[in-house]
Amino acid sequence: MTQPSAVDHPTPLIVGDNAEARPIATLHRPGSGPMLVWLGGYRSDMTGTKALEMDRLAAERGLAALRFDYSGHGRSGGAFRDGTISRWLEETLAVIHAHPATEVILVGSSMGGWIALRAVQELARHPGAPKVRGMVLIAPAPDFTSDLIEPALKDEERRSLEERSFFEEPSQYSTEPNIFTRALIEDGRRNRVLQGVIETGCPVHILQGMCDEDVPYRHALKLMEFLPADDVVLTLVRDGDHRLSRPQDIERIRAAIAALL
Repeated sequence: MTQPSAVDHPTPLIVGDNAEARPIATLHRPGSGPMLVWLGGYRSDMTGTKALEMDRLAAERGLAALRFDYSGHGRSGGAFRDGTISRWLEETLAVIHAHPATEVILVGSSMGGWIALRAVQELARHPGAPKVRGMVLIAPAPDFTSDLIEPALKDEERRSLEERSFFEEPSQYSTEPNIFTRALIEDGRRNRVLQGVIETGCPVHILQGMCDEDVPYRHALKLMEFLPADDVVLTLVRDGDHRLSRPQDIERIRAAIAALL
């Protein structure tokens, strides 16, 4: 029986200086081959079903695996309302650099797909950074602040952003509402990737549910338009929702990761 990583004992990694310093909870499974890196979604953490299944696959194959919580998420420190794509990207790069590997496979879910696309761009600019061997993007939500949130803002939400610097909306996954800040939206514009050719330099496998109410499958089709130069596979799951966490979905995700090995 494969053993999970020491989920009760994450290692904190301090990211940022002075007032910006925050402890990022990380779980690293030693192993060989390319290191699998989990990049979670908005308000999710590293103990979700898909993250655990990625870790289990790594254990079965003897691979290294890396999971962590963004600041304001899970077991990491920092305030959730301080979170932006730039801030969470900084943490992603810091965690990867703190666990040296020759190659990595980035597995990004929802917002984590956006961060994965930005991370591959930034890693390519850093000499000595690991090579990204491949990417598995699950219901990816690149540019979701500008492409999905801003066009759908109601008048009262725009007023709340102007007057309170944030707005709330009910979440179908939690009793706590989703909170979207003006800083998140403004920073999102600076991190847009759906504006020109995205050169990942590696194979990409996108898995997208066609019954996804959070990130419409047409958004995945749009992403494909910006990945013309790479080996890209898109799997549309007709009855799949945003989470893609059913047993049959998990098998598809595991198969996509395994194909990159």
